[in-house]
Amino acid sequence: MMLSRASKYAILSTLFLAEHSRVDKKISVKEIANSIDVPSPFLAKLFQQLVRSKIISSTKGPNGGFYLTEKNGKRNVLDIIEVIDGLDKLNDCFLGLDECDSKNPCPVHFIVEPFKNGILGKFRDKTIMEFTKEISEKGRVLTLKGIIPEK
Repeated sequence: MMLSRASKYAILSTLFLAEHSRVDKKISVKEIANSIDVPSPFLAKLFQQLVRSKIISSTKGPNGGFYLTEKNGKRNVLDIIEVIDGLDKLNDCFLGLDECDSKNPCPVHFIVEPFKNGILGKFRDKTIMEFTKEISEKGRVLTLKGIIPEK
């Protein structure tokens, strides 16, 4: 199970929004892209998908930008992955074989499957706000280098 770069950027930027934005404090794509070191045009395309799917919210105009509502924050990380990559990618064989499942396992299928199911469970069962709260409670912040300890 591998996440695409697009999914990673979408997750990171959504968590950044959850941590730094509010309905009355919207953030531009450029500001987010600079803060988490993601190409701005690429992030803008991802945000179009996330807004259409109601995972994040946006407002146009001089005071516009992107933000998370309480309802957005109740979505889960698996929702983000589904919008960006689809869920089929998560079921791909770890070694890249065309046929790999419990009936036709690859050499590492039974090693990887419990790990993959555990991650998918966390992505499905935890909301965006729960992830953000967990990051914050551990004294960490999202920056260019990912999630780092707060100074």
